[in-house]
Amino acid sequence: MARSYYSTVFEHDAAAVWAVARDFNGLATWWPAAVSESHIEDGKAADQVGAVRAFRLGESTIRERLLALSDLDRSYSYEFCDPAPFPVVDYVATLRVTPVSDGRSFVEYSVVFDCVGAERGHWTSFFAAEVFEPALGALKDHLSR
Repeated sequence: MARSYYSTVFEHDAAAVWAVARDFNGLATWWPAAVSESHIEDGKAADQVGAVRAFRLGESTIRERLLALSDLDRSYSYEFCDPAPFPVVDYVATLRVTPVSDGRSFVEYSVVFDCVGAERGHWTSFFAAEVFEPALGALKDHLSR
């Protein structure tokens, strides 16, 4: 299994960051440059385990299933629905918000997955640099408005 990871510090308290980030259907709200639309399928709530979000990323539609959401831990995990948008399997991503004592927060975005061994380095770098870093940058920008 491979692991990709990105973290950053927000100049906002963890409760404020989590209030926005916990919305599993909120990507189009705080990352509008990348995500043009998003909806939860089958009338489920955005914080309901098993909910599937479908969103437009460029010309692609990506579907992800919420596996866990904890307000206590300020985290959620999700997986790709079939067909996966990238040539990886067993993809489980987690976003976590942790308070820092001075009113800031530490935000981590990580994933474990498997893929063809020769492509492991590519996808590990890709998820950190091309997905997690810009997503958290957009969330930071959204909270700073």
